[in-house]
Amino acid sequence: MSISKSQFMHSSLDGLIELEHGERQIALEYLADAWNMAEDDGVNTRSLAHASLFAALATFVRLYGDEATAELLHDLPDRIRTGEYNLDKILQ
Repeated sequence: MSISKSQFMHSSLDGLIELEHGERQIALEYLADAWNMAEDDGVNTRSLAHASLFAALATFVRLYGDEATAELLHDLPDRIRTGEYNLDKILQ
């Protein structure tokens, strides 16, 4: 489906962002199911993590190119250090 920018108002953009967030949540659920099945089959968690990172990065490179992917990942170390990816972190 192709939609031009002129068809969107700002409120519609908020709906699109919400839709994208919902799609990402569904994708995460699919990945969690696959991860759990692989663990149940005895695949090591570290191997799953490495394979997942490789697949994600290779997909970003294919879709956006080397430079754009590197730029996307530029702030990743700081985001990791501040706990953005820590599932055990308690938010206040």
